[in-house]
Amino acid sequence: MEERIVGQVRRVNGPVIEAAGISDAMMLELVRVGEVRLVGEIIKLAGDRAIIQVYEDSTGIAPGDNIFGSGSPLSVELGPGLIGTIYDGIQRPLERILALSGNFIQRGIRTPSLDREKRWLFRPADLAVGSPLTGGSVIGTVQETQRIEHRVLLPPEVSGALKSLAAEGEYTVEEPVALIETDRGERAVPMMQRWPIRTPRPAAERLPASRPLITGQRVIDTLFPVVRGGSVAIPGGFGTGKTMTQHAIAKWCDAEIIVYIGCGERGNEMTDVLTEFPKLIDPRTGRSLMERTVLIANTSNMPVSAREASIYTGATLAEYYRDQGYDVAIMADSTSRWAEALRELSGRMEEMPAEEGFPAYLPTRIAEFYERAGAMKTLAGQGGSVSIVGAVSPPGGDFSEPVTQHTKRFVRCFWALDRQLANARHYPAISWLESYSEYVEEVTSWWEQEVGGDWTADRAEILDLLHREVRLQQVVKLVGPDALPDSQRFIIEVCTLFKNAFLQQNAFDDVDRYSTVEKQARMLALILTYWRRGAEAIRRGMTLVRLRRMKVLQDVVKMKFTISNDEPGAFDKLAARLERSLDQLEEIYEER
Repeated sequence: MEERIVGQVRRVNGPVIEAAGISDAMMLELVRVGEVRLVGEIIKLAGDRAIIQVYEDSTGIAPGDNIFGSGSPLSVELGPGLIGTIYDGIQRPLERILALSGNFIQRGIRTPSLDREKRWLFRPADLAVGSPLTGGSVIGTVQETQRIEHRVLLPPEVSGALKSLAAEGEYTVEEPVALIETDRGERAVPMMQRWPIRTPRPAAERLPASRPLITGQRVIDTLFPVVRGGSVAIPGGFGTGKTMTQHAIAKWCDAEIIVYIGCGERGNEMTDVLTEFPKLIDPRTGRSLMERTVLIANTSNMPVSAREASIYTGATLAEYYRDQGYDVAIMADSTSRWAEALRELSGRMEEMPAEEGFPAYLPTRIAEFYERAGAMKTLAGQGGSVSIVGAVSPPGGDFSEPVTQHTKRFVRCFWALDRQLANARHYPAISWLESYSEYVEEVTSWWEQEVGGDWTADRAEILDLLHREVRLQQVVKLVGPDALPDSQRFIIEVCTLFKNAFLQQNAFDDVDRYSTVEKQARMLALILTYWRRGAEAIRRGMTLVRLRRMKVLQDVVKMKFTISNDEPGAFDKLAARLERSLDQLEEIYEER
């Protein structure tokens, strides 16, 4: 629909504009403000008045300026060419804007989100003319990157009989590749489609989650697992490693596509992301990680309203690839900055504030975002998932603030970052005391099938030891370690070994940066063997000093560096040496 004048500016309050004389406009409609055509969205309507949030700098906008309506909501373009592109919060391609306007985004600049000139090799699906098709049906494929096959879908709202399908060949995203006979007549379908960012894309049904999202980070996969289609919060103060944890997950997790949203982060931090991500090598293909990644960069110095929209833009892109049958992971960094944008916009609209100045609808917005995660049966009958990993940046590391507390209500996995662990250079700095996962029951059968039936018992046992160690450390602070009997000091000893040899992981070491589930299970089994045999030996009278002197313990501590993922035999040898050393100690003790 062509743009038409729908009203005039009445009042300007930063990114919030009050309009008067509104006619023929609808809620959440995309509008252009002023002669420079700033992008905006109607967020409130009352009679002939409207409130518009503008996604660009509103400097120079004055009362009386015209407002142009588009007749459609704020939407994103979906089609081949998304992978490897860097967008801002409203899906403007930043690299193309750089070529057009230099280092600063020119106000009112317009450039399509998808390249209109690039031609893609379209391969039609094996469909007969006259076949009945429903929304979401696959009508062809495009090799978007070496790894990602882009499945061209019918828009969800289109269904009917196939009248014609384009032959194999090169087409732009705007050229029709199919003709559908619908109830309302013929509909030409190109490879590109649009979708409103605030509306979740439909799916046939929500599937029960049962398969874990494997990250290769031992503290996550073993202690606090998340499923494909799950939602996770990573809260932590400044410098505790939220961004680095998300980077590690993005690189190593077994999701097929990554959508990284830099929402309100510092410019230098986003610069590091934008420069480092293309250099990261996908361990599964040996090629750039960007070949399965979409980046959305919306820094803290960009308009605050675009920050608010960036979260929904990323979720819509993820859902689009989910509908193609892919497992997608969203890295949102950080949802606290998004909530701060809501607070600022709410304040400018003079809404009644709730706790700490946040709007009363903050919990609703957080819930709406995390509810877009899930494992789904797509409209085409395939299986796909969207997993959301949202970083939370509570001021001063205070987990009792509203964003963290409301987020905990709507996620089932919580990886709390600990300042003391970060200061001690223990990374990932995920606290084993404050963190939790409600997905353990769902993934138990998968873990036991992949690594053995002892996984559940082993995990529960080591968590129990960690909690017992905390209580013992409180006693140690009062009376010192020498006041404890060897049986209790051994608990502290084993937990220290577990923290150093298992929980702490070096992202820069070629061997330690990623652990398969088999390696994680074997490492945990070795440490628990030492605990069970050692505890029994101490109960029978052996001293802790003798256990500590076993030379094999040094190899147990170093196993994360010395034994690679594809060396199961090395774990067998190390386990045999540990058992042999314990047997020898017991024999010496019995002789005495």
